[in-house]
Amino acid sequence: MDAPHAVGGPRAVPGRAALEVSPLSGRAGIRARGEISALTRPSWEQALSELARRHAGVSYVELSDVAFVDMAGVTALAVTAVNLPDGKVVVENPPPQLPRVLEMFWPGLDRIEVAL
Repeated sequence: MDAPHAVGGPRAVPGRAALEVSPLSGRAGIRARGEISALTRPSWEQALSELARRHAGVSYVELSDVAFVDMAGVTALAVTAVNLPDGKVVVENPPPQLPRVLEMFWPGLDRIEVAL
């Protein structure tokens, strides 16, 4: 199993958003902490790219420590899932806006399962 690592780790700049992404322990996927917004989007997209590269059937995205995800962050997640060769992405404990945005703009997207 890979050792946890930060992708675009938290920045110690007051008033700036931070995002930390690390591999999940014991299963395929990532855990994110912080905010997914314009300031952290490059780190989020890099983490999703790596997730897709390692994808094998089912990948998990644990978001219980994510306070906010913007529209572009949800879009990046949806596009990643749509472009997978097979299987799905299970999003666990997302912020409340994520399932609403998915339902509004990608209704019936069966490549993403939201587990609250």
